[in-house]
Amino acid sequence: MVESRREAGAARAQDWGDLSDSDFPDFSELGDIEELGNQPDSLSQNPKKQVNSPESWKRKRRADASTPMEKFHLGCLWVTDLSAQSWCEQQMVYGKELPGFQSEEKTAVLSAGASIHLARELELHDLVNVHISTKEDAWAVKLLNILSMVPILQSGGTIREFPVFGEVEGVFLVGIIDELHYTSKGELELAELKTRKRPMMPLEAQKEKDRFQVSLYKCIFDAMVRGQVTSASLVRHMKLSPERLLGPPVQRHAQQGGFTVKSFGDLLDLTFLSLSLSDLPVIDALKIEYSHQETDSLLGTVMVVFEEEQVRDKLRHHLDYWTGLREPQGVDVKEAWKCRMCDYAAVCTWRQNGGTRMLTEEQHAKKMAK
Repeated sequence: MVESRREAGAARAQDWGDLSDSDFPDFSELGDIEELGNQPDSLSQNPKKQVNSPESWKRKRRADASTPMEKFHLGCLWVTDLSAQSWCEQQMVYGKELPGFQSEEKTAVLSAGASIHLARELELHDLVNVHISTKEDAWAVKLLNILSMVPILQSGGTIREFPVFGEVEGVFLVGIIDELHYTSKGELELAELKTRKRPMMPLEAQKEKDRFQVSLYKCIFDAMVRGQVTSASLVRHMKLSPERLLGPPVQRHAQQGGFTVKSFGDLLDLTFLSLSLSDLPVIDALKIEYSHQETDSLLGTVMVVFEEEQVRDKLRHHLDYWTGLREPQGVDVKEAWKCRMCDYAAVCTWRQNGGTRMLTEEQHAKKMAK
């Protein structure tokens, strides 16, 4: 039986906690007003929400002009960070800069969504507490989860909360796939659950965000089973030490799963060897299920057509911000209705400036070339 370990300890892998990607709430539903798409709110109008001293919350670049990856001390990006950019890049940035700024309503949505996903996970997996003391321990727990899930998937079973990671377009991405199973046709299908506070399907803008998320999962998972993700890349990006001995609790847990390892490097080699010998197929189908939080009833299902070229073009655009090639951007005027449900509307410089930004030379050249 697969065991999903909830780590507890002083140190944790950078940006790699025990929160499933699926636990991130569908915040767009808090303002499901489709007609606003045709009647955009002015970006420059005074926001309804007021906060004390908004000037103190404005985003400021450091004097050394470091990239956002360096500014936020990130060795990797969550897939959910990138999908959040699809909704509003500026909102995603404020979420990094102003932790704890989230409204009580959205916190409640997050909590409810997390509870539902936990209940689903417990249907298939046991949760075992494992004390960790280093970032190598934290990553070891994830690798042990992969080792325990690969045989189940090979035998045609269903797995949930599968960790994925890998370097894409020069940036290391991590995520957790909600569910993998085989269809009646024998196709490997990814099923992503999105819980909704309201008993209705989301707007197209939210569906687009979710389609991008599951498409990124496919890119990363496919690279893992094809042997295109290397242990050296993981070690380099996450600044891990293969020679570091695993903590006794992690070693004991590995032994209970049938693995005898002492160092992080031992477990790393074992995991990548298992993936290379597994003959797991790439993901054939992508499905998003929308469920009502209160009743746990299915609202609808969306099948996603994977378009790799478009996905990678969009990813490169998002990564241009993270690697310091451009400033963050807010929503277009036609999507200004999103601001009505944003916790950062009162401090948003993009909104205050009417959604305008000085074009870089590269952006200007692209515009003139059209």
